[in-house]
Amino acid sequence: MVTDSKSKSLLCLEAALEKKAQDPVLLELKGTTSFTDYFLLCSGKSDRQVQAIAQGIEEALKKKGIRPLGQEGMTGGRWILLDYEDVVVHIFLEPMRKFYDLEGLWVDAPRINIQKGEGIG
Repeated sequence: MVTDSKSKSLLCLEAALEKKAQDPVLLELKGTTSFTDYFLLCSGKSDRQVQAIAQGIEEALKKKGIRPLGQEGMTGGRWILLDYEDVVVHIFLEPMRKFYDLEGLWVDAPRINIQKGEGIG
């Protein structure tokens, strides 16, 4: 079972990328907030792709014995939030992501380099 938050965040990222998530950003919030260690933000090109990304993440983590504390937005597929306590995943339809601009809100949070993968692969 995955126990540390960084491994969990990377597992979420891998699952999102398997469903062709667009523009993933992994923010480290340790020491910045008290409610989570990481935010994973990514986008889908349609509401169905956003839903597929969320389902892919849920399935990948369920295989490791990890279930979300909460889930919001699955029905609409415009902005889905998966709360894994120390990792919070935001999956957006692109216009919603631009509108809410969470990257801008958390501009001071360190970004984990996911280009070559820091553990992705």
